[in-house]
Amino acid sequence: MDTPANSPALSNHREREILEELRLAGGSSRIQFLAERLRVSEETIRRNVRTLEANGLVTKVHGGVHITDSVGEQPLHFRMNVNPEPKRLIAAKVATIVKNGDSLFLDIGSTTAFIAVALQKHRDLFIVTNSLSVAHTLATRNDNRVYFAGGELRTHDAGSFGIEALHYIERFNLQHAILSVTAINARSGFMLQDIQEADISRVAARQAQNRIIVADAEKFGRTAPITIAPPATYDMLVTDAEPPADIRRMLDQNNVKVVLANAQGAASERTKMPP
Repeated sequence: MDTPANSPALSNHREREILEELRLAGGSSRIQFLAERLRVSEETIRRNVRTLEANGLVTKVHGGVHITDSVGEQPLHFRMNVNPEPKRLIAAKVATIVKNGDSLFLDIGSTTAFIAVALQKHRDLFIVTNSLSVAHTLATRNDNRVYFAGGELRTHDAGSFGIEALHYIERFNLQHAILSVTAINARSGFMLQDIQEADISRVAARQAQNRIIVADAEKFGRTAPITIAPPATYDMLVTDAEPPADIRRMLDQNNVKVVLANAQGAASERTKMPP
């Protein structure tokens, strides 16, 4: 595999092999899998990954690594291992907002997968989703009713998409739409990587009375190709840390309430900053 002329030089053959394995795996992989594939220790892989990361070629996350220039969303199983503790805190807070008997939409994000787990003790929920993971987690429990938006299941996240899924979601009138995002910044608001996910998110928001964005603090200041909808579309952001000042001003100006989950599993609702 040739190194492009504008890329940093790779210091050894194994770094080339790691990049090749990452590309074959769709842009991301677990450290353990790379070690098994290349028949070396996990520490050896980590050492090479540190060099690749220093050269801007990959990004190391908890237990795994992904190619820096990979613009597509990573597989769900991989994203579940990225910042898991903040996602659990967010999920615990959302579980206090949703009450027994509520109706809600949950999308295919990793944070919403954590939320589905946190809702397992709730009863009589009316759930609409395009996520096979969410449906599997909450169906046949505590008299819940789960409605799955039909369509083609994607291989990397087991999410259902397409015109059939969009039309199906339009049939419901829900109390909450709980929606994940890839990025939040002061200029563009809430963003996603995938246009199909953005279409689902817009439709679900239109069908709900309370539109909740869920995102950990790592999403702050990032950017992504697709702006979902104007920030004022949404009612609440549940996150694990105070947003930077510019993002907080954007949220306040659009009347988006910020709800913070703390390390004890409780939450505080901070007083809004003046615009």
